Amino acid sequence: MKIAVLVKQVIGSESALKISSDQKWIEEANATFVMNSADNYAIEEAMQIKEKLGDGEVVIVSMGPQRVQKVIREGLSKGADRGIHIETPNFKNIDPLKVAKNISDALDQESFDLILSGLQSDDVGMGQTGILVGELLNMSTATLAIETDIDQEKIKVKRELESGWFQWVTLDAPASVSIQSGINQPRYPSLKGIMGAKKKEIKVISASIGDSKQSLDKIYIPQKSKETEVINTDVDSSVDRIFEILRSEIKVF
Repeated sequence: MKIAVLVKQVIGSESALKISSDQKWIEEANATFVMNSADNYAIEEAMQIKEKLGDGEVVIVSMGPQRVQKVIREGLSKGADRGIHIETPNFKNIDPLKVAKNISDALDQESFDLILSGLQSDDVGMGQTGILVGELLNMSTATLAIETDIDQEKIKVKRELESGWFQWVTLDAPASVSIQSGINQPRYPSLKGIMGAKKKEIKVISASIGDSKQSLDKIYIPQKSKETEVINTDVDSSVDRIFEILRSEIKVF
């Protein structure tokens, strides 16, 4: 089975987040970049499927500037076979549809049986790219996978629903599935894997950006304010006012 895993490089949680002067993104000059945490689960799921079937290929796919090859190499060090880097010098504020279009164009001639992606990114968290790629490639799609049962004949996915419910779905191949965090225990790269990753192929493709259909208008830090209301009336009126605050302002009910 030929599996593509979509990964994204994001600013690490330990970096100081300073908003840029135009308020469109974060200052990246002193930021530390890491693999999006949810994508580790997608890589691990792909590796387990390959190991279960006994053959196949796992390809790490990422879009962004030259630095994203670091996370592609990280995926290769965990056992993936090769990488595809869709290169663009400016990866800020590119909408999910534009990203998905570039990825689907890059994968169109590869004939993948399965595309896996993390649930959502740690930065903007839209959770759309993997499913959009599947739709653009006319694949079956499923989200929130908490278990997979995949062999050469079928693709079965257990999806997480609300309130503790779940749903088993059977997909026709090829398919694109977003993986829920916690589905497995991601492996760490071995020393042998890290050394071997340096020799594995990363195919570089130039991205075609054009005009985005969606953009971030402004990034800002929410301003907190405190307000104290003293309720100094009779008991019945006080109870009515407290109830109104809980219902309309705090929205407990």
